[in-house]
Amino acid sequence: MTQSERERRAAAQARLQAAGITPPKKSGLGARGVVIGAVVLVVALAAGLYLAWQNYTAGAEPAYPVARDGAVVRAGDQAAPVTIDVYEDYLCPTCQQFERIYRDQLTRGMNEGKIKVNYHTIAILDDRSAPPGYSTRAGNAALCAVDAGIYPAYHSRLYVDQPRQGTAGLTIEQLTALGTELGATGDFGGCVAAQGGTGSIVDATDAAVANPAAAPQGRFATPTVLVDGRMADLTNADWLSDVT
Repeated sequence: MTQSERERRAAAQARLQAAGITPPKKSGLGARGVVIGAVVLVVALAAGLYLAWQNYTAGAEPAYPVARDGAVVRAGDQAAPVTIDVYEDYLCPTCQQFERIYRDQLTRGMNEGKIKVNYHTIAILDDRSAPPGYSTRAGNAALCAVDAGIYPAYHSRLYVDQPRQGTAGLTIEQLTALGTELGATGDFGGCVAAQGGTGSIVDATDAAVANPAAAPQGRFATPTVLVDGRMADLTNADWLSDVT
């Protein structure tokens, strides 16, 4: 391996560690999964994860059509034949990895009319920020981003700027500034400050926990991903390729 190659990999590893992610170790079986609760997310090989990180941070902001339904953001062509439901919490580190790895493929599948994606705004980690409440605060801002015309890019950036658990997270002012940077229209700041989607987020969280497809045996965690109502096998590296 050349010195420049070693330096490139070292820099990539440093960026992952700065984001609070431990890069998976290489093995003949691929990358080691990351576990949150009962959910195991098996990611790519180490080199693939580095590549996903680089593409995620350096690539163009995603774009796809969206509409808001309570705390659910319906993305893509609603006539698409395959429905993917993604239950996510903006403070969830494994949700961040899921977004980094699959964002571009999901975006491409939506824009090609092959899939539609329901992003469920969930808040199960409010007590993991200090003071509590970041999951709901960020979720509200993401819902405001739908009306402001910036949801795809804002959704992505909330994961780029995801705070570490145990910290306060982005403030109302910082969440508003992020939307302004991305070109938010209307009274985005007023919407973020009002936190008017909190009730919808609570309802969506309760519905997810009570949904046997999303919470088998009463256990719910984020990210949870369903394909046409059935739990996606995230241990299968081709689970998304199989439907797109």
